[in-house]
Amino acid sequence: MVLYTSPFPNGFLSALHSFSWGLIFPCYWLGDRLVASFVPTTYEKRQRADDPCYFHALCVFITTPIYLALLVVSLPFALIGFLLWSPLQSARRPYIYSRLQDKGHVNGGTLLTEWKAASNGKSFCFGSANVCLLPDSLARLNNVFNTQARAKEVGRRIRNGASRPQIKIYIDSPTNTSISAASFSSLVSPQSGDSNNRVVSAGIKRTTSMEYKGDNSGSNNSEESKDAKAGGEPNEGEDNNTCIVRIGGEDNGHISDPEADGTGGQMNSRGPADRSPESEAESLKGQTPNHKQKEGDSGSLDSYTASRESLVKARAGDGPVDQSTVNSKLLYKASIMKKTSVRKKKNTDEAFDHEISAFFPANLDFLCLQEVFDKRAAEKLKEQLHHYFEYVLYDVGVYSCHGCCTFKFVNSGLLFASRYPVMDAAYHCYPNGKGTDSLASKGALFLKVQVGSTPQDQRIVGYISCTHLQALAGDTTVRCEQLDLLQDWLSDFRKSTSSSSTANPEELVAFDVLCGDLNFDNCSSDDKLEQQHSLFTRYKDPCRLGPGEDKSWAIGTLLDPEGLYDEEVCTPDNLQKTMESEDGRRRYLVFPTSKTHGSSQKGRKAALKGNGRRIDYMLYTDEGLYLEWKVEVEEFSFITQLAGLTDHLPVAMRLMISTGEEDP
Repeated sequence: MVLYTSPFPNGFLSALHSFSWGLIFPCYWLGDRLVASFVPTTYEKRQRADDPCYFHALCVFITTPIYLALLVVSLPFALIGFLLWSPLQSARRPYIYSRLQDKGHVNGGTLLTEWKAASNGKSFCFGSANVCLLPDSLARLNNVFNTQARAKEVGRRIRNGASRPQIKIYIDSPTNTSISAASFSSLVSPQSGDSNNRVVSAGIKRTTSMEYKGDNSGSNNSEESKDAKAGGEPNEGEDNNTCIVRIGGEDNGHISDPEADGTGGQMNSRGPADRSPESEAESLKGQTPNHKQKEGDSGSLDSYTASRESLVKARAGDGPVDQSTVNSKLLYKASIMKKTSVRKKKNTDEAFDHEISAFFPANLDFLCLQEVFDKRAAEKLKEQLHHYFEYVLYDVGVYSCHGCCTFKFVNSGLLFASRYPVMDAAYHCYPNGKGTDSLASKGALFLKVQVGSTPQDQRIVGYISCTHLQALAGDTTVRCEQLDLLQDWLSDFRKSTSSSSTANPEELVAFDVLCGDLNFDNCSSDDKLEQQHSLFTRYKDPCRLGPGEDKSWAIGTLLDPEGLYDEEVCTPDNLQKTMESEDGRRRYLVFPTSKTHGSSQKGRKAALKGNGRRIDYMLYTDEGLYLEWKVEVEEFSFITQLAGLTDHLPVAMRLMISTGEEDP
């Protein structure tokens, strides 16, 4: 299948579309700004409460007549543009496929060779998030604003979180380690030229994800290294940029200096002082007031104010601490993952690890986003994601009356990014949208990616589907119909893109993952039909025990918009700590509605079971995969790194594809 790199089949139609949109855009922008000026967010309300001169009211009083006058002037041009733009949509393609053209940063093809080097299988990491990138006037209804700046910051946070190396910390004695539960500073600094795992002697069994202060140039780790031995314990399937730190009880919990011990790599001397003014300006550019970094905030990995407290405490037993020495070595920050090594699980009730993390997982392979409705924001987001992901599909959907029953003003809002080559893609629009949802071309995006090849040159592929269902409360029947369509489309896509036969397989399927914002939760009494849908008999939900009951560690993914700018949740670290407490979840998460309880938010929260509305899903299946392989969840994460940028918590899942001792 040919992937569409432009929205129209020829340059003439593209130019005509650009001209028509140029006539429409001034009217669209003026209308958006006019409405946005009358829909303040809680952050703006708090600022205005401290303004004794009512400066904002004066600005609105002056600008409103200007906006209205310009809007009236632009209307005739917008009408002409619309008459040109609307029929052009019948020739428009359903998505735009973008591949990074900078050959110095491209390594998707190199990643395909890693499968051959993995003797017992390979793991793949999937992420999903609703980022609420609507036109600014509509985004304010969800209490977020400045869509263009948020798009850039969302992309920066995702790619910085995913591009850092994954750090494994093994704890032999968990007592007296003095490592904080939220973040810590490490002396370990992985070097770009060293692809082997490094071990810093000390002794713990705990896993962390580290912030990498690299150049974030988008160069993914493309060399598959040999598995290193950490204290004689082999760790199969470990990524090549994993750094291992060992902390033992014998050392009273201090982190040994790799230079003194001689077991670690060389120290990286790059720090805040080495950062150029241009680089510093880039990190601040585009940030809106609601996500300015505070000291110790690790949400944006451009911040260098790492927490020093744990390290200073940990080294206190060694005598006086030289603060200048500490500062020169604090080049990384970490979010402690609530999990331990394969040998000793902290979560004994689960076969896999789960956590609330302040970072996107290291080595994120695939990313599915929803509500990327604004086209300019999608471009900015794509440019940021291309620093890490080589392949991006965006502007997915249809416009006007083409392909759907009702007129569509905006696209589906779906965006897909991948480190691995995309082989095929297809999009379908749900024909039964109701209310305001019918104005968007909500649907499903289906993708087939190549993730490797066998020694016999058989392609190893995976299937990923991303969707966004009807949002309005009470539309249970609509969502069930959409789930039915989703299953039919999934089956058709698998059949149409398969080039294998049972007797002579040319392709081996490694995984089949479905993710997105399904707009129903598994605990609400109002969502019983969706909870019992046949989709969940084919696809497995790692967070679910059964219809109407989630696992105890699963939390809601929909934040209460009114509290987005409270100090307890406005930074990734603070949001992580808040979500780890039951009181915090009850205060800042939206809980499912119930027919038997009152309409007040507090009343609903007190009466309902569960930990909030979990409407963002990450599902997988082992049906239709290569029979000799086994698919298992390795870890599942709820992510707080987009705090202050969206009203959803992203989710991530890492799958381990076990192939056995020999390749097929």
